[in-house]
Amino acid sequence: MLLALLALGVGCTPEGGYVWDLPSGFPEPRVPPDNPMSEAKVELGRHLFYDVRLSGNETQSCASCHLQELAFTDGLPRSLGSTGEVHPRGAMSLVNVAYAPTLTWASPVLRHLEVQALVPLFGEDPVELGLAGREDELLARLRADARYPELFLAAFPGEREPITIDHVSKALASFQRALVSARSPWDRYVAGDEGAVSDAARRGSEFFLSETGECFHCHGGFLFSSSVDHQGNVFDQATFQNNGLYDLDGRGAYPPDNTGLYEHTGEPRDMGRFKPPTLRNIALTAPYMHDGSLPTLEAVVEHYAAGGTVTTEGPNAGDGRLSPNKSIFVPGFELTDETREDLLAFLHALTDDALVNDPRFSDPW
Repeated sequence: MLLALLALGVGCTPEGGYVWDLPSGFPEPRVPPDNPMSEAKVELGRHLFYDVRLSGNETQSCASCHLQELAFTDGLPRSLGSTGEVHPRGAMSLVNVAYAPTLTWASPVLRHLEVQALVPLFGEDPVELGLAGREDELLARLRADARYPELFLAAFPGEREPITIDHVSKALASFQRALVSARSPWDRYVAGDEGAVSDAARRGSEFFLSETGECFHCHGGFLFSSSVDHQGNVFDQATFQNNGLYDLDGRGAYPPDNTGLYEHTGEPRDMGRFKPPTLRNIALTAPYMHDGSLPTLEAVVEHYAAGGTVTTEGPNAGDGRLSPNKSIFVPGFELTDETREDLLAFLHALTDDALVNDPRFSDPW
């Protein structure tokens, strides 16, 4: 049963000169026809991802908020932009982002990595890399570097002018799509290595997949998220859920700078609904929730066992357990010491040490 739940796809095939390194159970990611994968494009994207010249003041790169050792997150409750502006939300992991139908905590429309890459580069609310209106300056910086002309030409052969903003975004998107995580102890166990995980982790998985725990409804499948897309998928699986984190007014209100999907739709039922993130490498991505308000995995388990969070003081005081918008899959459950330890063991078994130490994804500079 467990293997059937996780093995949702088929193997992998070469595409555009790029061979996906995917195990059984991982379908091939969906790739835009106008930006096929290639090794050269991924390598160019890696250089750009780690280059501080992609910020206006040359103090930050994409990697500043997406550290490889933290599964491409930054360890902060809320990220800091290159100018010091505090963002309303934390940096999401880029691991397996190739399978994400939507690309931020709460936007239903931002669905393509090529478009998303432009937001931190040129966006102004909030300021991230701070290059708004400075496109020509960025291109001049890249053209002046000894490495980039050759890297861009290899990634986009035959182009009269290979160094363009369009190619920057396509290369960054290609590098991010390459960040596939599928080598955790749990993956080895699913592949048949009985000794890859502990008895506690196996018990934790059984509770995770049970109707008592309800966890798998929002964090199921090979991605451990209900928000997933891939080649051959014909349904829109972009989902957003309210997990009972806040209820400021007894009617489900969330902090005004973090209202979730409601910010885009204006529909009261969307208040506090956010994308369920992948649980792969979750032990590396503390603090948790969209605003980093839960500091540890232990706190996350306690939150779901209680059916939400009670905030006793401050501007966000309220009982999230009673929110009328809360998902039916967050009813709460009895949490024994053994269940707590089993769930934590299972979640830790999703850590892919090979990914966070893979030189293919490291800083080339």
